[in-house]
Amino acid sequence: MTARAIIVGAPRSGSGKTSVTIGLLRALARRGLRVRGAKSGPDYIDPGFHEAATGLAGVNLDSWAMDPSLLNGLARQAAEDADIVVLESAMGLFDGIPGTPGRSGAASDLAALYGIPTLLVLDVSGQSTTVAAVAKGFATYRPDVRIAGVVLNRLGSERHRRLCAEALEALGLPVVGAIERDPALTMPERHLGLVQAGEHDDLIAFIDRMADMAERSIDLDAVIELAAPLAPQGGDFACALPPPGQRIALAQDRAFTFLYPHVARHWRDEGAEILPFSPLADEGPEPDCDVCWLPGGYPELHAGKLAAAANFHAGMAGFAATKPVHGECGGYMVLGEAIEDADGVTHRMLGLLGHATSFARRKMNLGYRQACLLSDCPLGRAADAIRGHEFHYARVVAAGNDEPLAKLADGQGNPLGPAGGRRGHVSGSFFHAIARAGE
Repeated sequence: MTARAIIVGAPRSGSGKTSVTIGLLRALARRGLRVRGAKSGPDYIDPGFHEAATGLAGVNLDSWAMDPSLLNGLARQAAEDADIVVLESAMGLFDGIPGTPGRSGAASDLAALYGIPTLLVLDVSGQSTTVAAVAKGFATYRPDVRIAGVVLNRLGSERHRRLCAEALEALGLPVVGAIERDPALTMPERHLGLVQAGEHDDLIAFIDRMADMAERSIDLDAVIELAAPLAPQGGDFACALPPPGQRIALAQDRAFTFLYPHVARHWRDEGAEILPFSPLADEGPEPDCDVCWLPGGYPELHAGKLAAAANFHAGMAGFAATKPVHGECGGYMVLGEAIEDADGVTHRMLGLLGHATSFARRKMNLGYRQACLLSDCPLGRAADAIRGHEFHYARVVAAGNDEPLAKLADGQGNPLGPAGGRRGHVSGSFFHAIARAGE
């Protein structure tokens, strides 16, 4: 059985895509459907909400970072055990980077590639019939991207709804949802986006509120009818990141959360065993593991506790003496000498690499990255090309004297210079790996 699929898109971030997506996922699951959430582009946080809403692991589908064969393989895998896939767009529906057609990273690439119709979420606060001009632009911008229906968000009144709906329906665009303005539906955010699903003490109650909203305000039968079969052709996992070892010690708690679902699933599918440990609980990696992986997250919010975790420090030092350790973004920060938190307080970190970072003197770094590895490490072999991204506010304030891990370029191939560090068995960088580059 192949799932049906629909994309939830919008003109920009902050339009209400995530609330609508979570509400749809939970409301459809309440009907007894097997529902899977997906996210276009690089995003760690939303898939956590998708999984919490449905009970099925989410997946990222990234037309820039993933070779077409890997993209097809992941899309097919997502559809195999689901009745419906709800794919949430990152940023605006057409937002990506210039380059090879169909490989911009935008959700519209996926809409065109797989013939997935789009449910357009429009924040109509401060406008009425002008919404029809916006929707018409979306409907005609790319002939291979079909806007199948519209959800009106943040309505102020019944009259407001009627004015917007009549203007849209005159264009032949059905309005399948009308959501009134409600501060209770606002999702809390922090510097890298939404507050993570695992940090909501009342997560299920919050998700159920989203589902109540969807059942009340969106025509679920119409959404199901608008969805189209998702049936990718071919596909393989040759460009997936291979397991870095047979037994992988994975830091996992509120400070270390950013591991892509497709990466972990592929490691397990290849027979690797993932053994989580919690640095915040002062745990170290199991000594009999083959490799230790420190993913990204929010170590700057927990720097004091990490600095005081003596068993964690000792366990990491002992492990790194003989076995590979790799850190991505937040994990890279913790591998360094110190982190300066937002209040300007400096906390001692593992010191397995020589750099120091600061969140007080912060600068946003955001974008796709291409990495050419300069030596063997848990990401791959020397000279391997890896695609991924950076998204962080912390900056390096002391470079140390370690050898660089990789040469970086941006998503269009413009050189950015050496990045990261490596010393002995230890490596890391701000770069988040998504997949091996294809041919």
